[in-house]
Amino acid sequence: MTFRYDFVPTPFGDALAVFSDQGIVRFDLSEAADPSVPWLLENVTTQLGSAPEPDPGAADEVTALLDDYFDGVPIRFEDHIHLDWRLATGFARTALQVISTIEWGQTLSYGEVAVLAGHPGAARAVGTACRHTPFSIIVPVHRVVRSDGSPGHYGAHPERKRYLLDLESPG
Repeated sequence: MTFRYDFVPTPFGDALAVFSDQGIVRFDLSEAADPSVPWLLENVTTQLGSAPEPDPGAADEVTALLDDYFDGVPIRFEDHIHLDWRLATGFARTALQVISTIEWGQTLSYGEVAVLAGHPGAARAVGTACRHTPFSIIVPVHRVVRSDGSPGHYGAHPERKRYLLDLESPG
């Protein structure tokens, strides 16, 4: 299996997009100002068991989709690109697959996702799945909110979550 990577501009800075022969395997909004820092690629290499190779242009389709998304077009990424789920396993994968069905402009609570994923009472595990998603934005974990309707966090960047929810909110 070969892996390759490219960078995608977002309003939050460049994101790392990693692809396998089967689809996108990771889309990472890094905590670093520069996603090409060695630790990020080392982390992905460890997760995949193989070092991805640079492939400028590999993310052109993802870039175009994200441009539309950030222009306010309701995009369901899985309708356009194949997700390689190898970095999400067990309940986390199930929860993320439920989350991927949340429509543009809609939200579910962590508890509601847990119920739909077949594990009522696993709201904290849903939060962990969201925090560790291999598909930032592409799987819309920002659409998962607290039971009181407040946004909650988005990694260490709650302002990003608010931005994404506002982008998708009905006029």
